[in-house]
Amino acid sequence: MYFSISMSDTVYLLIVYSSFFVCTFLLSFLINRLFLKFASNLGIRNQSETFIRWSVQAKPSLGGISFFLIFLISVACYPFFFEQQRNELLNIKLLGILSSCTVAFLMGLSDDAYNTKPLLKFIIQLICAIILIVTGTHISIFSNDFFNYFLTIFWVVGLMNSINMLDNMDGITTLVSITIILNALLILYLNSDGRNIYIILLIGVLAALCGFLIYNWHPAKMFMGDTGSQFLGLFLAAIGIMYFWNTPDVHSNLIQSKQFFATILAFAIPIIDTTTVFINRIMKGKSPFIGGKDHTTHSLFFMGITEKRIAILFTGICFISMFFNFLIIKYIDNWNYLHIILFSIYFIALFWFLFAPTRKHGH
Repeated sequence: MYFSISMSDTVYLLIVYSSFFVCTFLLSFLINRLFLKFASNLGIRNQSETFIRWSVQAKPSLGGISFFLIFLISVACYPFFFEQQRNELLNIKLLGILSSCTVAFLMGLSDDAYNTKPLLKFIIQLICAIILIVTGTHISIFSNDFFNYFLTIFWVVGLMNSINMLDNMDGITTLVSITIILNALLILYLNSDGRNIYIILLIGVLAALCGFLIYNWHPAKMFMGDTGSQFLGLFLAAIGIMYFWNTPDVHSNLIQSKQFFATILAFAIPIIDTTTVFINRIMKGKSPFIGGKDHTTHSLFFMGITEKRIAILFTGICFISMFFNFLIIKYIDNWNYLHIILFSIYFIALFWFLFAPTRKHGH
């Protein structure tokens, strides 16, 4: 439910959220510093594995543990800040997100330790999607629930794999995830939804990512691993369902095509990268699920762009897309075919900008 916020309430919320961000950022920094100091073999993949990886060095893949720990701390802290809304913790949707995030985290942790089979990963991802559906977090843009549930499963499984596949170069997934969370927070701000428990979760995960980025920026000292990418993929998929697919704009409009564009713009980079990889590998008769140096990031590197500049470029693209999203949600009241055409042109141009180099530098 959306409501107006008084000035005194705004000041309180600003103090609470900014203080919480600073504290969780420092906690993330310290946790990852501790992991980095004591890690020897924990979280470092077997160097003899057959997967093709971008980094030539084995480094701790422990960043995802800090994401999950701070996620849990965020949930626990909410009733201390908003005593009158403690009942929010008993919300079935929140319990579903907690459960599915835990399953995704444990699956990623297992994969980092034992390299689990792709089929098993897919089954667990499917279970995560089903948990969300059963507990009420599902896409609701169609009148037929079958289509809503099918799209939800496709969205959750697809995004968990997209975030995992995007984690192929220093800082990329971390920065892209940060912009998606900022986009969701912008939507919550525009709707004046100031005491929503998911704000605390978003700020906590945002701070965890910012603290981790210090160690994940090129040249990275630490990776998030599947532990981080699977948790992030599920968390962002759930946030995407609630605040991109299902949330009306500030004019209380809930239009299918409008929600579709709001979603694909926010998640443009992982969608484009995964689609590009699938197209290129299928055209070459290769499995899309086996790693390789054929991502959009790799092709840009082969063109002579440094890893740091690629990370900055992707972040810039995300912020441009977030600006367009802001226009869609805030200012475009009379949504029509002209808007569909304009934003389609933008997305297709962005797709071609990232896809074309992969055809020239296929590896």
